[in-house]
Amino acid sequence: MQATQPIIQAQGVKKIYRSGQLRVEALRAIDMAVKRGEMIAIMGPSGCGKTTLLNCLAGLDTIDEGEIVIQGDNLRDLTDSERTTYRARHMGFIFQDFNLLPMLSAIENVELPMLVSKVPSRKARLRGLELLEQVGLADRARHRPAELSGGQRQRVAIARALTNNPAIVWADEPTGNLDSEAASEVMEMLCRFNREMGQTLVLVTHALEIGQLANRIVRMRDGQIAE
Repeated sequence: MQATQPIIQAQGVKKIYRSGQLRVEALRAIDMAVKRGEMIAIMGPSGCGKTTLLNCLAGLDTIDEGEIVIQGDNLRDLTDSERTTYRARHMGFIFQDFNLLPMLSAIENVELPMLVSKVPSRKARLRGLELLEQVGLADRARHRPAELSGGQRQRVAIARALTNNPAIVWADEPTGNLDSEAASEVMEMLCRFNREMGQTLVLVTHALEIGQLANRIVRMRDGQIAE
């Protein structure tokens, strides 16, 4: 059963981009909450603020007004270095373009966040192999990204996102660079982790068939939550 206390709470969040005399209000007084173990999809037309909202919620970008509280911690109270450490310990990220290091093998890409977090190398290797097995890529552990298909690269990215047992996984268009078959496999995997492990998942997508797999859709328009 999901806990009633939100794992993510945003109140009055505003984000403004400035360039010279130009002022663009990318987020306009966003209020939203996400329950622990929930899977939500942020949807809306191009340029509506979906990725900006995800980046602000995850602490990748700062906000101009409002509050974002993650697991009871207010992100505005943390310094840049503290937010970086917080993300490494409590969050996982999946991007449209995979963001794998091309010179590293699949297992090396997966274990890298753990090594950065000072996890002993042997423990990191065992955990990485375990995760690659969970995403069906145990036999591709030594392959570099160029030797993998798009769907396989994204599965490596999913394994990497789960290395430190994050409280929240953020996914920005996780199927955007995949064909329909690979997209289906990736989403089936994400839904399984959400269902079986209670993994909180917040994803941005423009595809309705992807959004409908979530517990809830948050629709955005012109920097606001539309419904």
